[in-house]
This record gives sequence, C-alpha cells and structure tokens, in this order.
Amino acid sequence: MIEAAKIWNEPNNKSHWDLELDPGWEKFAEMAIAAGRAIRAVHPTLPRVLGGISPIDPAFIINMKERGVLEHVDVVAVHGFPLDWNLWQIDEWPAKLAEIQALVALPVWVTEVGVSSFGAEEVQAWGLQRTAELLGGRAPRIHWYSLYDLPTAWEATTRHREAEGSSYYRHFHMGLLREDGTPKQALSVYEQHAHAIGLCQWFHYQDHRLDEAVRWLRRLGVKQLRTGLSWADSFRPDALSWFDRQMEALAEFDVTVTFCFTPEHLGIAPHHTSAPREPEAFAEFCARMIERYCDASSRASAPPAPILAESPAL
Repeated sequence: MIEAAKIWNEPNNKSHWDLELDPGWEKFAEMAIAAGRAIRAVHPTLPRVLGGISPIDPAFIINMKERGVLEHVDVVAVHGFPLDWNLWQIDEWPAKLAEIQALVALPVWVTEVGVSSFGAEEVQAWGLQRTAELLGGRAPRIHWYSLYDLPTAWEATTRHREAEGSSYYRHFHMGLLREDGTPKQALSVYEQHAHAIGLCQWFHYQDHRLDEAVRWLRRLGVKQLRTGLSWADSFRPDALSWFDRQMEALAEFDVTVTFCFTPEHLGIAPHHTSAPREPEAFAEFCARMIERYCDASSRASAPPAPILAESPAL
C-alpha cells in the first residue's frame, strides 16, 4: 500500500527541473504547495515528502522554508552518490545528513543512495556495506538505488550527458541485478540489510521487469519500496491500465510513490523538466492518484504514519 507521497524528484537538479525557466524555484514552490494541499485534502495523514534533493544543498532547503513549502510537507528527502557523482567522500554522509537535519523540524529521509558497479562490482558491494554502516540509525528511512541496472537500450534521465563524459555510463550500472536479471556481488550484501534499507526502483511505462522485480523483492525480504507514477505518462491512451497493474503488483509492499515529470503539452516549455503552466494541474494529478491507490478506509481514518521512528541500527 502507499505509505508516503513524494512531491517531485530532485527539484534542484537540472535533469529533473528546468532551472532556466525557474531559477529561484518560485514556480516549483508554488507547485509543491498546491500538491501538498491537494494530497492532504484527500488523505488526512499520508506523509508528504519533499522531492529528494540532489545535490544535498542547505541553501535549497532554506529557500523552500522561506517560500512556505515546508508547511505543506511532512518529510524532507535527500539523495547522495558520493562514489559516483558527488563532490564529497562517502564518509561524509553523516555530516551531509546533519546539515539538513539542523535546518528543519521534519524527519529527513534518504530516498536514493547508491553505488555504480561501472568500475568494479567489488566497489559497489563495499559501498553498500559502508553506506549501511554510516546511515543506519541516522535516518528514519533509507532507499537503495536500485534493484535493476538500467537497460542499455534506454536513455538515462539526465540533462548532464554532455558534461558527464564517461560518468554518464555509471547510470546504467546502479542495480543489484544486471540488465539480464543475474545477481551482482552487492545483492548478497543488500540482503543482509533489507530489514532496514528499502529499495528504489523506477518502473517505466509497460516495464517488462515488473513481475520479475516483485519476485526478487519478496525473495530479498524487502518491505519498503520507492517507485514513481509519471504525470507525463498519465496522458498515454492506456495509462490507467498500466498504473493499475503496477500498483496492484506492488500492493504488498510499503510504497513511497513519487509524482513527477511534466507532460510536454502542459509545460511552460515542451519538456518533462519544465514547470507546468498551471501548478494546480499537477496537484490534481497527485490527488487523483492518492484517491485511486489509497483505499477509502485508510483515507478516512488512517492513524498517523510513524515517520519519526528511527531505523534499527545496522
């Protein structure tokens, strides 16, 4: 079942939000507030998560606080990939997390953390173990990115490709499983921590990996899963059939669902990273998805979610 709703993904990263159209995040803030209000209107207790920031930037959180966004969310989230793209070392994770925790009275979740096997599988396995040691007990929620490698026939969701050079190809090697579904060394390391660390797996429209992914999630003992529902995909002719299939397949897990990606015809510019012309349109999409995929009893009388609970020490 859905246990949390995440408002956008990496809004301070140009791969997910067009900063030229909205350099001060004024439009993003307006959209996030509208979405927070809409989600709360249809569900009285569902935790609303401010899209995981990447890079981890205190100035962005201060900006959101000043614009009133933090009054309409219940959780702040961060993402980090220090062995691949960030300009800081993996042992700085506690300090990076503390920077954000010091600014907000809300829980701070780590909704994406990962290590690519692009260089070596041993590096990924070591990085997973070290991440567990560094973040265990420090964040109420942690999601490892990801279960599967990104298929090489697809494109990574990034607008940094020209600048990244060979680092672009790290996007395709973040999984615990290879593209063909065979395990990497890190899979057995993750299995030891699945009780405390959830997974993040994006499922693309009509994703052929969905059923096999569910079998792996069960086998690994995963309880908490982060995935997404694309606002842009919602305009495909059979979008609801696909969304229904995806969410039904994932119903046994505690799902944090991320709402993001602007439909081209609704953006200020025709791109999924664009701010929408009408922020309420995104808010309405969020509300419709919560109404559809959170059962009526949970929306009417759900107890407060335990968002402040500490993760067990690893």
